[in-house]
Parts: sequence; structure tokens; C-alpha cells
Amino acid sequence: MTPDEPHNEPRPTPRPGPRPGPKPTPRPNPHPVASAPASDPHRFGRVDDDGTVWLISAAGERTIGSWQAGDTEAAFTHFGRRFDDLSTEIALLEERLAAGTGDARKIKATAAGLAETLPSANVLGDVDALAARLAGIAEHAEANAAADRTRREEHRAAQTARKEALAVEAEEMANTSTQWKVVGDRLRSILDEWKTISGLDRKTDDALWKRYSAARETFNRRRGSHFAELDRDRAGAREAKEKLCVKAEELVDSTDWGATSAEFRQLLVDWKAAGRAARDVDDALWQRFKGAQDTFFKARNAATAEKDAEFVANAKAKEALLSEAEKLDTSNHEAARAALRTIGDKWDAIGKVPRERSADLERRMRAVEKKVRDAAEPSGPDPQAQARAEQFRERAEQFERQAQKAEAAGRSKESEEAKANAEQWRQWAEAAADALTRRR
Repeated sequence: MTPDEPHNEPRPTPRPGPRPGPKPTPRPNPHPVASAPASDPHRFGRVDDDGTVWLISAAGERTIGSWQAGDTEAAFTHFGRRFDDLSTEIALLEERLAAGTGDARKIKATAAGLAETLPSANVLGDVDALAARLAGIAEHAEANAAADRTRREEHRAAQTARKEALAVEAEEMANTSTQWKVVGDRLRSILDEWKTISGLDRKTDDALWKRYSAARETFNRRRGSHFAELDRDRAGAREAKEKLCVKAEELVDSTDWGATSAEFRQLLVDWKAAGRAARDVDDALWQRFKGAQDTFFKARNAATAEKDAEFVANAKAKEALLSEAEKLDTSNHEAARAALRTIGDKWDAIGKVPRERSADLERRMRAVEKKVRDAAEPSGPDPQAQARAEQFRERAEQFERQAQKAEAAGRSKESEEAKANAEQWRQWAEAAADALTRRR
């Protein structure tokens, strides 16, 4: 063999290993890298006079080549340099293993390939030390590979747990929640987070994805069904409220204040029970309904205010009559009775007064009547007093009939007012009758 024609033997190429998991972080090496043995080709070989080069190792001597290109020292230098190259390649494996920057399985495979070439390597040096170093690399690489497998398994378990938790959360929300927007947003954020989680085995990852996807589909179906039903309900509410608007508009011009007020109150109850239409439709219908309601109650309030003003004026007129009656001179009994009859006729013609004033005014008038009556000498029944008592009874009966009609029509408030007036007139009729009895 010449330096230009070395005896080259094929070296094994690294075999592809399994796909690596997450890149491990550098870690302290529990197996420190030993210093490479000094390369002294003279200690581990010899060159014969005919140029044959011999390697000396624990296994004995073997020929590694023939040197014809120069003196023997050049042969030692050439084959010693080849040994240094091999030692350097092994040192690189040791450094990578120590730094934790390489795949331990690949490093172990490369070391095994180099170990297979040692028995036929054309080098001069301590090949036994190289074999020991390669055996150490294989041992340490196996330990590191086991640690890498443990880390990958732990990482895979943690990533699986994360996706499992997301799938469970999605399933719980999809099957029970009615917070449609909140859950929809959360399902989208789960998907974004899902895409960042890797390292699971394909079978487990596919199974978890099917669970999440099924949960999302379940939620979408439930949400679609809910809004379809909501649309149907809104359509029904719209139809019902349109009918209520028509009824309200038909009542706008009514002057039967009590009965129509009760009808409007019932329409409002029906409105609230009808549910909600779409917001813009519901708002428009409400404005229509409220407009009719406001128009009616504005007219009713105006009529009530007018009637209240009339009752106040009546009260003032009756107060003026009372002032006149209370000043009557009862010493002239006939003149006092005649004046009181005139005042009584005017009193009856005036009409109603505010309810809170009625009892007091009538009490004062009864007191004047009693004063005039008591001043008269005992005599037979007073025709005027009898007529007044009969008039009181008729008024009581009139109010009782009004109460019965209002109650039959469902106008409870009007019925109660008529009953109260009937009771008052009945009491006055009884008082007048008692006065006539005492006079006899």
C-alpha cells in the first residue's frame, strides 16, 4: 500500500432512528468525558524492512498495510494521523453525548458502527483504548436514551392530559350550557390552544380530536335548534302583539273611562305574556301600543281633571249655601223653614263635590236642618221633611242600581264608588225618617 493508495474499508452509515421527540435541554453529564489517549504510533506498531506495517494490540499483531513511499517514520506518521482522526471522531461523539445536544440513540448507533470497523481499521495507535471508549459511549448513550424516553413519555402524558381536559371541558359545555356566545367563544379558544399541543401518539391524538369535534358539533346543533325555536317564538309574539295593537287602537276614542281602563290593563297583561319579538319589531310594536294607550289615558285624565274642577267649584258653591243657612234666624220658624227649603233646592241642584269633602258638607247641612227643626213647636209631620226623606231613599236606590250595573259589567272600582254613595244616602234617609218619628 502507498500513501496515495490507502487500504480503504467501507464505514457503516448511520441508520435512521425513530422520529425524535421534543428537543431535550442540555443537562449535566453524569459520565465525564475522559481525555483521549495519547497517540504514539511507535508503541502500538512496527514497520518491517520490506515496508509491511503491523498494528500491535491486546488481540495480537495484524498487518494494516504496506509502506513504499518513504522511510519508516513517514509510515508511523501517516498511520498515526489516521488513528488521531478516528480518535477525534470518537471524541466528538463523547462531547455531543456529554453536552446532551445529540440524539443518544443515533450516537449509540454511530459508536457501534465505529466499533465494528476497529478490527480492520488501518491505524497505528491504542485501538484497545478506542474500543473501550466506544463501549463507554454505547453504555452512556443507552442511559441517556432511557432518560430521553422517560422525558418523552412524561411530556406525552402531560400533553395528553391537557387535551383530555380540553375535550372534557368542551363536552360539558356542549351538552349543558345555554350561554351560547360565551361557550362559542370558549370553543374557539380551545381550538387555538389545541393546535399548540403536540407530542401525543397519533391514535390518542385522533381519538381526543374526535371527542372535541363531536362536542363542538353537539353544541352547534343545540345552538341552532335554540335560535330556530326562538325565531318561531318571536314570530308568534309578533303576531300576538300586532293583534293587541289593533285592539288598543280600537279603544282610543272610548269615553267609558272605567271599563276601558280595565280593558287596557288586561291588554298590558296579555302583552307581557306574549313574549318578545325581534328587538326592532318589538320596539316598533310597543311604540304603537303605548301610543294608543297614552292617547286614551290622556283623554281620561283630562276628563277627570275637568270633573275634579267641577266638583271643587260645587264644593265652594255648597260652602256658600252653608254660610247662608247657618245664619238663618230660627226665631221665625216659618221664614226659616222656607229659606232652608230654597237653600235645599239649590243644594241638590249643585251636584257632586270631591269625595273627601262630601261627608263634612252634608254633616253641616244636617246640623242646620236639625237646628231649624228643633226650633219649631211640636206639630204634625212636616211635608217638606217627608219629601226630603223620600228623596234621600230614592237617591240611595239610584246609586244601588248603578252599583249593580257596574258590577255586572266588571267595573269593580265604579261599583264600589256607587255602593259607598248609596250607603251614605241610605244613612241620610234613615236619619230623616228618625227625625220625622221623633217629631210626631
